[in-house]
Amino acid sequence: MAEQRIDAIIVAAGRGERAGQADGPKQYRRIGGKAVLRHALDRYVTHPAIRRIVVVIHGDDAALFAEAAAGLDPRRVSAVVGGADRQDSVLNGLEALAGDVPDHVLIHDGARPFCDHAIIDRVLDAMSPDSGVLAAVPVSDTLKKADDAGHVAGTIARDRLHGAQTPQAFPFAFILDAHRRAKAQGHARFTDDAAIAEWAGLPVRLVAGSPDNIKITWPRDIAMAERILGATFPDVRTGNGYDVHTFGPGDHVWLCGVKIPHDRTLSGHSDADVGLHALTDALLATIGAGDIGTHFPPSDPQWKGVPSRIFVEHAVGLVKARGGRIANADITLIAEAPKVGPHRAAMTEALCAMLGTGADRVSIKATTNEKMGFVGRREGIAAIATASVVYPGEVPE
Repeated sequence: MAEQRIDAIIVAAGRGERAGQADGPKQYRRIGGKAVLRHALDRYVTHPAIRRIVVVIHGDDAALFAEAAAGLDPRRVSAVVGGADRQDSVLNGLEALAGDVPDHVLIHDGARPFCDHAIIDRVLDAMSPDSGVLAAVPVSDTLKKADDAGHVAGTIARDRLHGAQTPQAFPFAFILDAHRRAKAQGHARFTDDAAIAEWAGLPVRLVAGSPDNIKITWPRDIAMAERILGATFPDVRTGNGYDVHTFGPGDHVWLCGVKIPHDRTLSGHSDADVGLHALTDALLATIGAGDIGTHFPPSDPQWKGVPSRIFVEHAVGLVKARGGRIANADITLIAEAPKVGPHRAAMTEALCAMLGTGADRVSIKATTNEKMGFVGRREGIAAIATASVVYPGEVPE
């Protein structure tokens, strides 16, 4: 399926009355420090097979969505306003993708925050041009049918019964046409997209979902989700970066985002801020995303003279798109001159703004090279940076 164009729709336009509205719609309730919707989004943003994600939101939730999706690439993650019910909302999402038609589309409920890559992979592996795919779990409880008086009217055999989950995947052209026809014919009884596919004559294949792939519906589900997150192990990663620039003619240097008067300037990529270049590499290292030259080639003239904070902010955006939280950043500047001490407070403030952290998570140190080597001869400045980032962990088996 690697050659297929695969997009995703995350449906998040509901009001979630059953989960309670005291803290807003359920998809924006915070669990583990992030909105329920952001947990769902992160599963798709970080999956390499997913091209674009359209989130279907309520018309009143633009600000809530912007907060939940902060740091995500708007070229890849966009929002569209939903309709009067889930069926209309999915159709709006499908229409939003119709301008650049994918081969397949995955449809997911924004109130399911624990859909992991393994479930998505099983759905992707089962996709075909001639069928839909539904993640589901076998029903384990004994099922009873009730009569009008509230008495048991019979026991339902559970042998072949499954509880439907999301994602559900479909050939895009088929499911878009099926939704359009259902709306045109006034059919509004469908509770999921697999039901529309069945009505339209498309076979739907079952693949294994997961009991952990719960849907936040009732207030108790919020507490359950917190317990699940409490059972995860954080993924703490540390990246290192090193950079060096030589001196050339000039009257200032840029160090850690601060312009410092000096009798020479640093030569090199952009504004040659050696501290920020090292920090960019350290942040990129935590997600295995190469180095600064991979993202901003020094041979490209558009980066000549630009502020290096652009590189740091780009790396921070990539980290946050993976759900990462920057725990700390440590930079050591190695130079005989200029003196860093008088500018440390301004550097710390600049870094806090770039990283979105407090000053207690930023460390800037300086040392000389005891007059040895190129630094000791005042031919240039070097920097070493270390960044620690905490990423979402996995629920233990």
